[in-house]
Amino acid sequence: MSKKDYYDVLGVGRSATKDELKKAYRKLAMKYHPDRNPDDSKAAEKFKELSEAYEILSDDQKRQTYDNFGHDGVNSSFNTSQGAADAFSDIFGDIFSDIFGGSSERRASSRGADLSYNLEVSLEEAVFGKSLNIEIPSKERCNGIWNRCSYCGGTGVIRQQQGFFSMQQTCPHCRGEGEIHDPNCSICNGVGYINKNKKLSVKIPAGVDDGDRIRLSGEGEIGRGGNRGDLYISINVKRHSIFERDGKHLYCEVPLDFVDAALGGSIEVPTLVSKAKIKIPSGTQSHKIFRLNGKGIKPLRGGSVGDILVRVIVEVPVNLNSEQKNLLNKFKENMSHENNSPLMSSWLNSAKAFFKNL
Repeated sequence: MSKKDYYDVLGVGRSATKDELKKAYRKLAMKYHPDRNPDDSKAAEKFKELSEAYEILSDDQKRQTYDNFGHDGVNSSFNTSQGAADAFSDIFGDIFSDIFGGSSERRASSRGADLSYNLEVSLEEAVFGKSLNIEIPSKERCNGIWNRCSYCGGTGVIRQQQGFFSMQQTCPHCRGEGEIHDPNCSICNGVGYINKNKKLSVKIPAGVDDGDRIRLSGEGEIGRGGNRGDLYISINVKRHSIFERDGKHLYCEVPLDFVDAALGGSIEVPTLVSKAKIKIPSGTQSHKIFRLNGKGIKPLRGGSVGDILVRVIVEVPVNLNSEQKNLLNKFKENMSHENNSPLMSSWLNSAKAFFKNL
């Protein structure tokens, strides 16, 4: 048994109140607890001194005896009597419930499992955001008759004394609920929980992308003690009829008449909110890309608004009548590869050089 002054061990004055003793012990116990100082014999010894000092000074009768007679007055009361062990187990449960997350009452309550839900949204809903209603399967606590568990006294845990420390485990009879449901319940057939569909409103934030997840806290599966997990909404963006998305940018392809491609002009292209005009310069080739600045998507996590990139596809006319064919043949006779078709002219020159070297 330590011969150090108990007040000095806890770092308090002799007039310290019970709250001051408890506060001092909590602070020092967190620092020197063996779980936080593995393989440190000095910390273990210090922790033992702290526990010994607090056990004596937190008990009014023992404290008075100690104040009057010192260590000799409390030697017999602290020695390994079951009463001292019980007293310390109460202290341990009270103090370390705050430090290590336990509880001397109902520690068996546990958080329910997280759930996932795949939500399909349109591109417009993903870009601009929207509140949507969904319905998910859910497990709810039955409102029938629940009786206090006689095995654990309603605490949900079973406590066992092992020497100096008190151990506890989940009650095997009620599985930590602290209550037993009526086995003859006609509502849930004695299970204690019923399956039902739950309607929820989900706010889709503007700018979400395919694969993003939205967390709804406390909307998951119910656990012991009524604590629920979370619900994770996985976003799946449906394929759009016109646009393809790449991050904050949108891509689309627009067919271009070959006459407009040759002579130039303008075309109307869609955006997500209206229309926009693009000026087509004469001699525009197929697959040329035009950019509409700031017409794309504002990213969910901040940053500048993206663009719309328009790729024009020059369309060759089909199903020509005889008159149209004659006009095109006359047009062809007046064409010069060197002046009017630079790509064709360059390719022909490369091909001639290739064949010459064979």
